[in-house]
Amino acid sequence: MASDDRARGYWDRLAADYDRSMRLLGGPLPRTCELVAREVGPSDRVLEVAAGTGLFTSALQTVAREVVATDYSAAMVEQLEARGRREAWSNVVTLQRDLYALGFESGAFDVVVAANVLHLVPDLPGAIDALLHVLRPSGKLLVPTFLHAQNRVARLSSRLVGLTGFPSPRRFDERSLRAAVERQGARVEHLEVVHGVVFPIGFVCARPPVCST
Repeated sequence: MASDDRARGYWDRLAADYDRSMRLLGGPLPRTCELVAREVGPSDRVLEVAAGTGLFTSALQTVAREVVATDYSAAMVEQLEARGRREAWSNVVTLQRDLYALGFESGAFDVVVAANVLHLVPDLPGAIDALLHVLRPSGKLLVPTFLHAQNRVARLSSRLVGLTGFPSPRRFDERSLRAAVERQGARVEHLEVVHGVVFPIGFVCARPPVCST
């Protein structure tokens, strides 16, 4: 499975204006960034998938030993690198990578972060499996995700946003987000809904499946 090239083009076009769009939709982001950062320790090597323009990377690099920040959109990676230069990041590596072809060894990371991307991926089980594959057995999977089906306002807003060409193949509420992660064997340790004016975010912290011996 590979990511949808049409969706990639959408994010390439949006990259320069992405931060501005988050002024309306990103109400829950500051609190969500706090929740993500508190799960990361100073010795952790962190992989961030779908890093976009670096809204979460900015928080992660203050607490982690190393952050490998990736996105499949070349234009997003350019914006990510520009933010890194502005903020003088010293422990962040930026790469253009597809979620389904990350190219890292099994268990390479202490923490894997995939923020606001699970509702966008074409193959949801395959995406979660790819994230778990590169996570060490005692690591943490952090997947804060917009909940387009959490309430009436979110459902209506999601339909309106869809008219703009927004490439979202699924709409989560907190229960379906938890279920999607648990179906792949991960163990959800914490789920918190961070409310916003338009879309809430479901913050999920999960552990990898327990390997049988």
